[in-house]
Amino acid sequence: SDYQQLGYNLRSNVFQGGPLKTRSLMKDSYTPDKIQKVVRDPNNWHGRKIYELGRWYEKYFLDLNVQKAMGEKYG
Repeated sequence: SDYQQLGYNLRSNVFQGGPLKTRSLMKDSYTPDKIQKVVRDPNNWHGRKIYELGRWYEKYFLDLNVQKAMGEKYG
């Protein structure tokens, strides 16, 4: 049965789970001195200013609210 099959797989350690140690692409790609020298600018996030992201989210949620209201009114 399925239950016995599942029990066998669990006892056999077929489902081993995820890795015990996670790895980062940044840590694998750069040397430790490069990572330590990086300067993080909280006002510039991936080339975008924080207030630009805020404006985008405002427009996005306004659009979602309009779509929701239109759906409730007109079905």
